[in-house]
Amino acid sequence: MTDSPLRTLARRVRSRLPGLAARARATVRSPDDALVADAMDPDWYRAMNPDVAASGADPADHFLRHGWREGRDPVPGFSVRDYLELYPDVAAAGINPFLHWLKAGKAEGRLPRRDVGRTARAAALLEPLKVRLDRAAARWPRVRPASRDDLVRRLAALGPALADLHLTVSHDDAFRHVGGLQLCVQREHAAFAAQGVSGLHLYPVDTWPTLREDGGGPVGVSLAGEAWGAWTAQDVGAALAETLPAAGRRTFALHSLLGHDPAAVEKVLHAGGFAKGVFWLHDFASLCAGVHLMRDDLVDCGAPPAASAACGVCLYGPRRALHADAHRRLIEAFGLEVLAPSQVALDLWRRASGMTEVPARVLPLAALGEVTDALTPPSSEGVLRVAFPGAPVPHKGWDVFRDLVERFAGDPRYAFVQFGAQGAGYAGMAFVEARVSAAAPNAMRDALVREGVDVALAWSLCAETFGFTALEAAAAGAAVLTGPDSGNIAAQVASGLPGRVFADEAALFAAFETGEVLSLSRSARGAEVRDLVFSGLTASPGVRPGP
Repeated sequence: MTDSPLRTLARRVRSRLPGLAARARATVRSPDDALVADAMDPDWYRAMNPDVAASGADPADHFLRHGWREGRDPVPGFSVRDYLELYPDVAAAGINPFLHWLKAGKAEGRLPRRDVGRTARAAALLEPLKVRLDRAAARWPRVRPASRDDLVRRLAALGPALADLHLTVSHDDAFRHVGGLQLCVQREHAAFAAQGVSGLHLYPVDTWPTLREDGGGPVGVSLAGEAWGAWTAQDVGAALAETLPAAGRRTFALHSLLGHDPAAVEKVLHAGGFAKGVFWLHDFASLCAGVHLMRDDLVDCGAPPAASAACGVCLYGPRRALHADAHRRLIEAFGLEVLAPSQVALDLWRRASGMTEVPARVLPLAALGEVTDALTPPSSEGVLRVAFPGAPVPHKGWDVFRDLVERFAGDPRYAFVQFGAQGAGYAGMAFVEARVSAAAPNAMRDALVREGVDVALAWSLCAETFGFTALEAAAAGAAVLTGPDSGNIAAQVASGLPGRVFADEAALFAAFETGEVLSLSRSARGAEVRDLVFSGLTASPGVRPGP
């Protein structure tokens, strides 16, 4: 029997009653609930809680019924967890902490959140260097080195192919791991291979936070990017001495000695007949065990004299002399030329090391090339797209970016995006995968262009020797936002790279609050996409070391 129009209408009304009742309950609130709802920032709450936004739930209702019990915050300036930890009486009473603060806590002078500052919070997580070293020792793989005869056999089989050989040393297997230094080693080997020079790479079989003094453990060996295995440093030197042709050119580049015993590296180089080479300033491990020159990993230290009181209280102080002296011995023993990716890095190193007579030059890792129309960014639709490119780690400014997101995630003027190999999973921002490799050197630039990024935060807290992500952002047409302590990033922006050097974080946040930063949008600047021109590093013309 066919339903009449009246029956159909009645059935539709009945089906909608539960939803209508729920909405009615949501809009009829007690005075306490109304107080909380009026004080909340619904747009920010949705931005910080994508699951709530996706469900269509009313932000105030969700917070009142579930959110505060789950530790979700109602506004940027109030922390549910902090308030309950600071005031056990509120936690014991089982009261909604935001409601308590609004009704009584604010008038009583109670804090809405811990206000100790980012540096103090980071300081609470500090570990003594000995703890880090003990952990590395416990983690260090129990690798049994292969026999020297095996390495001799494999090298001998290559015969004349090893007449011209370039050896690199770094802190890990640069052909298996991804990172700025690793890509530099890969590009260097590729450039030498194009010249008919074989490439040998030595690395510790696992990471270690400082130099070593115990021989360094097994040394990983790879040739032409292929991992061969691990041997003792003594056996590597002996095998090279036995098999390398008498004639030929042998050069080397020290990219990082972390995890190595410099004395063992020196013996390998002498045994293999590597008389001349270069040392790269990718970081400042040659000055201190704190490779970023950040006192206790918290603030830029500026590399004061080793005998200073500042070094005496820093967790890296006791091992600073080890790093400085060991690098000095190697540089002087081989007459190494020091290659710095920027003038900022070289000037700092010369001042702090005192090695003013050592031959050195600046060789940028890359530069902006010609304008290209191969990629076209999408329309911004009136929203400033703000990016954080690269690894989400504190010394690169990740915490500053998170604070920006927390404060402005609900602001319709801005959209925040993290770019990198892996998302950090932080609410209020999108994530776009961008994996730079030797096969895809422009992956970061291209991802930034595809997403139409207007500005990129490169707020390094340490003196960057180069700052590759800033250059990638500029190549994508984005303006670089940075601070005064970012080393070569600030220097590049001051010298004409699109962007702004802010005096401090307060100035950065003020630019977002007032909307001043909107003047850096792509459309306002007429931004252009450019190619990146990469250096061949040690294989660059006029740089290749040798007798």
